[in-house]
Amino acid sequence: MDSTPTTEPLGPRTYGNWRKPLSPGIGGIGAAGTLLLFTGMLLFIIVMFVSMVMAVGVAVVFGIALLPLVFRDKHGRNGLQRITARVAWIRGKLAGKHLFRSGPLSEIPSGTCELPGVGAASSVYASTDAHGRPFALVSFPGVGHHTVVLSCEADGASLVDGDQIDTWVGYWGQWLGQLGHEPGLVGASVTIEAAPDSGERLRREVTDNLAADAPTVAIDVLREVVRSYPKGSARLSTWVALTYSGVSRISGARMSVDEVAAGIGSRLPGLCDALQMTGAGPAQPMTSRELAEAVRVAYDPRAAATLERSHGEGEEIPWSETGPMSAVEAWDHYRHDSGWSVTWSMSEAPRGGVFSSILLRLVLPHADILRKRVTLVYRPHDPGTAARLVERDRKDALFKAKQAKIPNARDSVAVRAAEQAAHEEATGAGVVRFGMFVTATVDSAEALKLAASTVDSLASSSRVLLRRVFGAQATAFAATLPLGLVLPSHLHVPQKLRESI
Repeated sequence: MDSTPTTEPLGPRTYGNWRKPLSPGIGGIGAAGTLLLFTGMLLFIIVMFVSMVMAVGVAVVFGIALLPLVFRDKHGRNGLQRITARVAWIRGKLAGKHLFRSGPLSEIPSGTCELPGVGAASSVYASTDAHGRPFALVSFPGVGHHTVVLSCEADGASLVDGDQIDTWVGYWGQWLGQLGHEPGLVGASVTIEAAPDSGERLRREVTDNLAADAPTVAIDVLREVVRSYPKGSARLSTWVALTYSGVSRISGARMSVDEVAAGIGSRLPGLCDALQMTGAGPAQPMTSRELAEAVRVAYDPRAAATLERSHGEGEEIPWSETGPMSAVEAWDHYRHDSGWSVTWSMSEAPRGGVFSSILLRLVLPHADILRKRVTLVYRPHDPGTAARLVERDRKDALFKAKQAKIPNARDSVAVRAAEQAAHEEATGAGVVRFGMFVTATVDSAEALKLAASTVDSLASSSRVLLRRVFGAQATAFAATLPLGLVLPSHLHVPQKLRESI
């Protein structure tokens, strides 16, 4: 009998165990609804000693108030959230906030084409990192945030061994976990844009390297390649945005832009080197010119060919001229200069274990969509906050599971996932909240329906549940740009109140 141990081949590695934070409450109405329920019950008992008719009236009033909190759609949004979104949209439209006009003939005092909405007050400053490389720093003075954007040349997974891909994913997880220890970091995002290739880069590369004494046949072949190759080809661009707080951790006072730029510049080389280990390829900080051109093309897709032909020559686009000349926000789409766009947000991540290629079809170019951006947003937590969050999630999951005499399968899975997350955090793992936005841009209003259907199909193949951002298309469109927007900081309703509903 052969006693040599045998090793069974392992299957492809899967990933998962993410979970959506729960709001503790009775019957799924959340903490705010539960508080309202107990308040109504207490008031009912008090009024009942005075008049039974008045007590019944109190019960009816509180019942009507609680009714929108009971029913939720497949995206987890209750009736109150849908009603407030519709009311806010109607009020904004009546005030004309869905229209944007810029330029010399607009009401903008400077007469420029500044960014609309949440990006209107932003500004860009040029600085250099510890290696002397220039980088652009986008500042949002209203919330005190500053963003630096890294441009990556991702290696891709074609003809790459599975072990190498698993290694990249492992390093990516470590890189995200380390963001919780990054001083002053409040958010991060990864944007992958798929856009048609105009062929200018290929033409420039061939023209600059063409020998004068080359054979005629070789020259003809190269010219034919330059003429025919760009047709149907696409270009993938990857940007990583890191957003820092402008508040000093020591004194609690606002720091100047120069102080923030100096602190970020000293850490950029290390962040770029660590990012390269994740398969993102060489990471370079984007200059103000590169960032302005990327944002300008997003709002005006027809400007892409002109900017590529200039290839960094001529005058730089001022940050005050990167926005659209005209924009109209509708309930379900966004019109901006030469493009029509629709943006979705992720309401539920893929359930269970997934492979590393789960989002491949969603991020790759598609013939029915002119330009497509998939932006993953991350909010890392420091170790102290992470410990409190995982313990609170574990208690909330246990509380919800104990409400029923026989816990359902989802509650049992949620409890196990919460306990595993708490155990992993206790052993040193980081905790990061994440979300995703998807923007599809086309060149005509007629193509919107086909693009929306295509994105829905791609999301289904990636097991991601997407919800069209009704009534907030302009803001969601800006969230997919490489600007590092931390949307909860730009909203009027406090985050804790929104999470309790």
